[in-house]
Amino acid sequence: MPPVKKEVRSKRARPLAFVKNLRGVKNWKEASAWLEWRGIEDIECITPDQAGVARGKMMPSSKFTSNTSLALPSAVFMATISGGYPEDGNGFVYPEDDGDLKLVPDLSTLTVVPWEDDPTAAVICDLVHQDGRTVEFTPRNVLKNVVAAYDRIGLRPVVAPEIEFYLVHKNPDPDYPLTPPVGRSGRAIGGGAGYSIAGVNEFDELIDDIYHFSESQGLEIDTLIHEEGAGQLEINLRHGDPVELADQVFMFKRTIREAALKHNIYATFMAKPIQGQPGSAMHIHQSIIEKKTGRNIFTGEDGSETEAFFHFIGGMQQHVPNALVMLAPYVNSYRRLTQAASAPVNNKWGYDNRTTAFRVPRSDPAARRVENRIPSSDANPYLALAASLACGLIGLSSRLQAEPPVVNTANEDEIDLPRGLLEAVDLFEQDEELAAILGKTFATTYAAIKRAEFETFMEVISPWEREYLLLNV
Repeated sequence: MPPVKKEVRSKRARPLAFVKNLRGVKNWKEASAWLEWRGIEDIECITPDQAGVARGKMMPSSKFTSNTSLALPSAVFMATISGGYPEDGNGFVYPEDDGDLKLVPDLSTLTVVPWEDDPTAAVICDLVHQDGRTVEFTPRNVLKNVVAAYDRIGLRPVVAPEIEFYLVHKNPDPDYPLTPPVGRSGRAIGGGAGYSIAGVNEFDELIDDIYHFSESQGLEIDTLIHEEGAGQLEINLRHGDPVELADQVFMFKRTIREAALKHNIYATFMAKPIQGQPGSAMHIHQSIIEKKTGRNIFTGEDGSETEAFFHFIGGMQQHVPNALVMLAPYVNSYRRLTQAASAPVNNKWGYDNRTTAFRVPRSDPAARRVENRIPSSDANPYLALAASLACGLIGLSSRLQAEPPVVNTANEDEIDLPRGLLEAVDLFEQDEELAAILGKTFATTYAAIKRAEFETFMEVISPWEREYLLLNV
């Protein structure tokens, strides 16, 4: 196992009180006062699509507070990452109801947009049908449905995401490989700088902007570190409610990209952006709380692991491979999931073992948790959290048994996960228990999108093909 590395908490990290800015507005009266006090002129009404991309509408704040009806076409949630739509041989595949969907602002997410020149705010919206029914296949609703499934049996999930990303030179031509940026030293950033403060300081002004933008929006960064890759950083968030944390990851991705553009570089959440460098993950720490008592169900009265703890891991082991397409959603994601990379390619678990898919970090008994190390940073945070928690819920409900923990290096064995996108989609479509929790309409929609994206990828001729096939075959 690799040595345990010391995480360095930034001096700029702020107390949890800042999070209250994001979750403070409760009704339209408070929203109007909030907007007026800040002199907000425009509102971005946004919602994540299946890829986690912000979709929505912008309007003057006066129109936003006048009970204006907002709508988006349902086809927005059938679009592939390249902007196309899946086909089934009989034309486009849309959800059953192809009409407009109503945007319903979640006022508790109202926040400023600090990178805009004019005073601007943003609010995350949910989607409902015209008659008020919840839309099953939109990502935020999928996660809400999984959280509700826990609530029905008296449980409350708690999560803490960790998001890795790369800073790279601007690359307007996609035919050219990405390269690490130049830091304040004037030299290109090299790899092998895990937990290096000097590596972080290379981008001190950019990181200052990330913190400034984050504080302005009520987003809290727990720690920020330099990872192993050249120009690769990681941001860790405080633990909390899954929907709130997914909202924060959604907003953080926008924030980091905007801060990077201000410094004339790109921030990318691709799973494997640079050949020969480590991939980027979105690790998810998970624990489950009994609502009546506030007790962590993974820990018994004597401080030892409970049966529920092992059942949760059992569900992860049996069903995460079937849910992989939600955790590794693109062809590029599977370049990270190789034995040559640092990512886990198994479905094993272990105590403080970073080579396993499911790691149980060292902690006090009350804070016992399971870290899912498989998701990549390109995953939609709402869908990654929904998939991971759904697998654990199946384990709890069906009392699935976990395999014994692994104490040695787990990544040297055969790969236990699907090796590519189509194989992952096949497994996803076969898991009826998973579809029942996530919603069958969502499962069908999502699988169709992923198959269409693969077909689009197959239209592209890669440099490898030109290098080895052009003059040799």
